[in-house]
Amino acid sequence: MRAIVNGVTIADSNNTILLEGNHYFPPENVNERLLKRSWMRSACPWKGVAAYYHVEAEGGPNVNAAWTYRHPFPWIRKIKDHVAFCGAVEVRP
Repeated sequence: MRAIVNGVTIADSNNTILLEGNHYFPPENVNERLLKRSWMRSACPWKGVAAYYHVEAEGGPNVNAAWTYRHPFPWIRKIKDHVAFCGAVEVRP
């Protein structure tokens, strides 16, 4: 799977975890130089607290277009530090 915005590949992996319709990319397969930490947080009752990133690629920033669970609940720890995308970021094979 690849995560792309404005023609720029942000993440590329054959080992994503598909959960609730979102592909979670392993951290080593994400170009962290294109992510800027956001103050945004959200709580999921079964995964924990998500921390967000702005995705900065050509064409300007994509506000809160990526998220991760740094400290997920024990039963879903397989997604720890993996990154998922939304908004203008296209995720495709």
